[in-house]
Amino acid sequence: MNEILGILLAAIICWLNFVLIDTWMGLPESPGVKGAEVIGRSVKKRGGDLSGGFFQGNIVCSPDASAGTLLASIACYAIGTPEGGLVAAVLVYFGNRICADPGYAGTTGALSITVIIYLTSFIGFKPEFFIVGMVLAILTIQGLYQTGASRLLGKLAHKMGRYTKLT
Repeated sequence: MNEILGILLAAIICWLNFVLIDTWMGLPESPGVKGAEVIGRSVKKRGGDLSGGFFQGNIVCSPDASAGTLLASIACYAIGTPEGGLVAAVLVYFGNRICADPGYAGTTGALSITVIIYLTSFIGFKPEFFIVGMVLAILTIQGLYQTGASRLLGKLAHKMGRYTKLT
């Protein structure tokens, strides 16, 4: 498979994987760990969406599906088999407990991308496509235009019934 095409498709898959899991697990609803509320309110002050800001704050402050997806991709590459993703899922699970994060978004993200990496390997995808793809996916949420990304995340939270009730 062409590497550029593989990376672009992997970025889309990774973005959908981590954003949908994190939204489904309730990251936009409230700050789950310390620091997430500060980030969410800061994003809102700059014209962003509070739910989207909470989402962004939660993924910065705790290993949620974005971290799980990235770490599982790296572990699959480093170990050379999908079992690396299972090792990453265990590490992310313990990372959540260390952060006092009550959720399982990171573990779910690691497990789901491990299955995706395994299944897409049959059509020529490599784990390294998902490493680069995940970095690109995180960049779209945290690095390019945080205020605009928070609005997109807020709209998605509305559609999934996960919008914050906090003001």
